[in-house]
Amino acid sequence: MVPAQWFDKSRLALPTDPAEVEDSVLLRALVQGLVTVGIASVAVAAVGVAQTSLWNLAAIPLSGVGAWVSWQRRRKRNIAMKFAIALGMLIALAAFFSRIIQEPGDTRIILAELLIQLQVLHSFDLPRRKDLGYSMMIGLILLAVAATISQTFSFAPMLLLFLALAMPVLALDYQSRLGLTSVPWRQMRLGPTLRQFLVLMGVTVALGLVIFIFLPRLPGYQIQNFPVSSTIDIDEGFDGQAIINPGYINDADGDGQGEEGFGEGGSGTIEGRGASTGPGTVDNTFYYGFNQTMNQNLRGTMTPQVVLRVRSQAPGFWRVLAFDRYTGQGWEISRNEEVQTLTRSRFANKTLLPIEPTLNRDREVVQTYTVVNNLPNLIPALAQARELYFPTREVAIDREGSLRSPVGLEEGITYTVVSRVPFRDRTLLREAPTEYPAEVRQHYLQVPEAIRDRVRQRTEELLSTSPTPLTDPYEQALYLAQTLKQRYTIQPDLPFFTDDQDLVEAFLFITQGGYPDHFSTVLTVMLRSIGIPARLVAGFGEGQFNPFTGFYVVQNVDAYALTEVYFPQYGWFGFDPIPGHELLPPNLREYETFSTLRQVWNWVAGWLPSPVLGWLEGLRQLATAALIFVLRTLGVLFRLGWVGIVLGLAGATALAFAGWLAWSWLSLGWRRWQLRQLPPTERIYQHMLTWFEEQGHPRRPSETPLEYSQRLYQQTHATQAQAAGEIAHAYVRWRYGGEDQNTVYLAEKLKLIRSQPSQGRPRWRFRRLQRNRSLE
Repeated sequence: MVPAQWFDKSRLALPTDPAEVEDSVLLRALVQGLVTVGIASVAVAAVGVAQTSLWNLAAIPLSGVGAWVSWQRRRKRNIAMKFAIALGMLIALAAFFSRIIQEPGDTRIILAELLIQLQVLHSFDLPRRKDLGYSMMIGLILLAVAATISQTFSFAPMLLLFLALAMPVLALDYQSRLGLTSVPWRQMRLGPTLRQFLVLMGVTVALGLVIFIFLPRLPGYQIQNFPVSSTIDIDEGFDGQAIINPGYINDADGDGQGEEGFGEGGSGTIEGRGASTGPGTVDNTFYYGFNQTMNQNLRGTMTPQVVLRVRSQAPGFWRVLAFDRYTGQGWEISRNEEVQTLTRSRFANKTLLPIEPTLNRDREVVQTYTVVNNLPNLIPALAQARELYFPTREVAIDREGSLRSPVGLEEGITYTVVSRVPFRDRTLLREAPTEYPAEVRQHYLQVPEAIRDRVRQRTEELLSTSPTPLTDPYEQALYLAQTLKQRYTIQPDLPFFTDDQDLVEAFLFITQGGYPDHFSTVLTVMLRSIGIPARLVAGFGEGQFNPFTGFYVVQNVDAYALTEVYFPQYGWFGFDPIPGHELLPPNLREYETFSTLRQVWNWVAGWLPSPVLGWLEGLRQLATAALIFVLRTLGVLFRLGWVGIVLGLAGATALAFAGWLAWSWLSLGWRRWQLRQLPPTERIYQHMLTWFEEQGHPRRPSETPLEYSQRLYQQTHATQAQAAGEIAHAYVRWRYGGEDQNTVYLAEKLKLIRSQPSQGRPRWRFRRLQRNRSLE
C-alpha cells in the first residue's frame, strides 16, 4: 500500500489553477539571474561590433526592483499597475518604430533593446509561474541575439553562466509543477553534482563544436538582410577624391608640411602625419600603401594590432587600393580625379556597383566586415564587388575598382559586400588574346624610359632559364613570380634609396632583394617591360581563421601589395612574388560543403607534435587503403557477372547482419552498465520504464512521472498500475525531495509488475519475456 502522507494534497497535488501564485523565492531569484545574464550578454557581445546604449545596463537594477515589487504584490490584482505597464509598452513600441525608420540597417540591437525595455515593465507583474516562464524566455532570446552579434570569445562566459543558472531553474520549475512546495529548498536536488556538472558542460561544449565543424556550408546566404551599421549622416560635397590615412600626408610641395583639408579642391588631399615622398619611417599603425601615393622609400615595421574581423563564404585577398603609375620609388593613382560617386536610396542600404563584364565563370561571395581599429576611408572587399551595404548613403569607386567612403572606417562599423568573384581557370587564361585595348596599353604598360631597356633585358634573361618555352602571358607571369621568390631575398636592413636611384633597378642589379612589397613592384614593372599589362594592388591577406567563431581575424601587418595582370575578356588576376607567400592569392574553389572541417584540421595540425601528426596520417592512410581494398573487391565481383553480384550482395548482407548483432550486444551491455551505476531508487524506476516500453506503453517526453503513472491505470492491469504509481511517487520524493526510500519494498513492486502479463499481449510473448528476465 502507498503511505498516506504521499497523497497529501498540500504537498503533491498538481497545480490546476492557471492563476496560482508562485511563492518560491529561490525560483524567482534564479529567473532574475537569467534575465540579468541575458541583458549583460547583449552589452558584452556588442562591444566593438555594434553601437549600444549604456542605459541598457540600467535595466538590470530596474528589473530587480520590479521583481521585488512583484513579489510583494503577488497576491493582489494590481489593476492600476497593469494599465501603467500596458501604456509603457505602447510607448516603447512607438519609440521602436521611430528608430527603425530613422536607422534602417541591422535591427538586431534595436530589437534587443525593445525586448529589454519590455522585460523591465513586465518584471513589475510576475505573480504566476507562467509569468516567470515568460521572463526565462526573454533571457534566452537576449542570449540568442547576443550570440548572433558576438565575434569574440568574450560571449562564452555569459553562455556558460546562463547554462549554470538554467539547470537549477528548470529543476525548481519542475518541482513546482509537481506540487512539491513544502520541501525546504536546502533539501532539494536542484541539479547534478559538481563532477556531473563539469562533465555535462564539457559534453555540451564538445558536442556544439563538433556540430559546428561538421555542419555543411551551403552556397549562398539564405537571408538577404545583411549586417550593416546604422546610417551615418555626412555633409554634402563628397567627391570621392580624398583619401584619409591618418598615418601619412601628401607632401606635394616638398616642404615637409603637406596639405590639409578634406574634399576642398585638392586632388587626393591627405590628412595626418608621416612622409609621402623621400626617405622616412613607416607609421607604426597605418599601412603606407593605403594612400594616393605609395612611397616605397620608407623603412621600419608596424606594431601588430587587429583591424578587421571578416565573415566570408570564401577566403581571399581583401582588396583595398590599386595603383597604375610607377614613380621610380613607389606608385601613384594617375586618374584620381575620375572617381565616380554613387548614391543609394534612403530606404535601402544596398548600393549597386559597376563591374567589368567578362567571359569568366564566377560565383557570388558574401563578406561581412567589422572594423576593430580605425582604418582609412578605403573599403576592403573581394574583387568584382557588385553590391555594397554600407552605413553612408554615398560611396565612391575609382577607375581601378577600389571603393572609398566619405568617412574614415572607425571602430565598430559593420558593412557587407557581395562580390562576383571569378574562378581562376589556368587553361582559359593561357588562351586569352594578347590584343589589348588602347586604354589598357596607355595606363598599364608605363615604365620609366631610363630603366626600360635594362629591365626588359633582365626579364628576358630570367624567362630564358625556363626548361620549356614560355609563350603566353600567364605562364610568363607565373614563372617570373616564382623566379623572384627563389633568386632574391627579403632584406629588412635595406638602406634608403638616393634621389636618383630607381627601386626596380636597385633591386635587380645592386641589392638583390628588398622589402616584401618591393618584390611586387619589381614583378609589375618587369611584366610591363615585355608588353604585359600589370598594376600594383594593396590590400589585406585573409588573416587568421578562428574555427570557433567563423571569422577571419585580420591584423594591420597582414597588409601587403601584389601584382595584378590583365587578360583580355577575362579581367585582372593576382600573382604574389613575395617569399613566404603562396604564389597565387587565395583562389575561389568549387563549393566545399565541409570547408570548415578542413580549416579546423589545418589549425589543429599546426599545433600537434610531429609524432602525433604522423600517427594520424598513418591512420588516414590505413582507412584509405581499406576503402581501396573494398572498392577493388567490388570491382572483381562485378567482373564475375551475375554470380559475382549475388556473392557481393550476400557478403554485404552478412556483414550488415553481423554489424547489427554487434551493435545490439554493445547497446545492451552499455545499457546494463549505465543502470548499475544509478542509485537504487532511480535504477528501479528506470527498470520499470524499460519494461513498460517493451510492453508498448512508453513514457512520453512531456509527461511527469506522476502523469505517466496515472495513464497506466487506463492501459494496464490495476495491480500493475498501482505498483507503478508507488514506484513513481517514491522516485519523485527521492529525486526532488531528497527523502530516502525503502528500495527492498520497491524491488518487490517491480517484481509484481513483471510477473503479470500486459493487457492485449499474447500469452506466449509474456512467457518469452519472463524467460528473458530470468536470464538477467
